[in-house]
Amino acid sequence: MRHTALVPTKEQFDELLKWLDSDRDHAARRYEEIRRNLIRVFLTRGCTDVEELADDTINRVTQKMPGLGVSYVGPPESYFHGVAKNVIREHLRKRGRNNPPPLETPSRQELEIFLQCLDECLAKLPRKSSQLILQYYEAERRAKIDLHKKLSSMLGVRQTALRARVHRVRAKLRDCILDCLPRKIGSNDTLFADI
Repeated sequence: MRHTALVPTKEQFDELLKWLDSDRDHAARRYEEIRRNLIRVFLTRGCTDVEELADDTINRVTQKMPGLGVSYVGPPESYFHGVAKNVIREHLRKRGRNNPPPLETPSRQELEIFLQCLDECLAKLPRKSSQLILQYYEAERRAKIDLHKKLSSMLGVRQTALRARVHRVRAKLRDCILDCLPRKIGSNDTLFADI
């Protein structure tokens, strides 16, 4: 999802950093912290493309510089989160409009081809990534929550960082499968002649 707003200018970005802190190094650290927090917010709200949404939010705020730095009273983080709420609403509304109708149950042949692609793509991932994604989706309901806590503890990361890591691996896996399926379907034309 791309907002129609233009990419901020260097001057606007410099103004944003000044607004965050007069010391440029502190401002850069604060900027990164705000971005990480925005990503976490988007993840917890079930958004996709969380990094793009965080960047979109930051771009929207940055474009309001320098006027915003003068007129807004309060911590900058609060303003970013207010803008993020609007971005979330737009994202979810757009996602709702773009949801396709429910798919038909795949045939056995279609499912087998999908599973072949899944196996191929899992094999292409680094070993740690494929193990992580398989473990992450291993359990259901309460056991799933406990498993995610255990995984984040084993990896020494917070659960939000674990979700972000899984999201990135899942995106790579999805792209690989989407590349694989047409090749597999093309080589099995006879299976799909009736579709």
